[in-house]
Amino acid sequence: MTNEPWGDRDTIREVLAKCDTWAIVGLGDNPSRAAYGVAKFLQQHGKRIVPVHPSAATVHGEQGYASLADIPFPVDCVDVFRRSADAGAVADEAVAIGAKAVWFQLDVVDEPAFDRTREAGLSMVMDRCPAIEWSANGPR
Repeated sequence: MTNEPWGDRDTIREVLAKCDTWAIVGLGDNPSRAAYGVAKFLQQHGKRIVPVHPSAATVHGEQGYASLADIPFPVDCVDVFRRSADAGAVADEAVAIGAKAVWFQLDVVDEPAFDRTREAGLSMVMDRCPAIEWSANGPR
């Protein structure tokens, strides 16, 4: 495991333990997509998931929204299933809605977005999967 600041064990542990409402950007109703399985995992571990996808589909019994700005209640963590080129804009939206944390999935890396998000006071994890990290670092 490398020592990038976006893979900090304490930050990972804190986000997994303290963030209860997770907006999953890129979560639609396609069960073959990684976002679908990760959302189900989070839900099974007591987290509220909020699908964010242009189709605004209901997924795992939770109402979907077309954008982060459309969510009418507070979000703790914004989990991003988008390409790295698109992820930075989502991180900026997470800051704008007052989220506490941003999580970029495996292979999603945007160092300037990491810096901006941290400077705004949010916790941030990149290039990690919460379902994988739960076993190694998650709440006990």
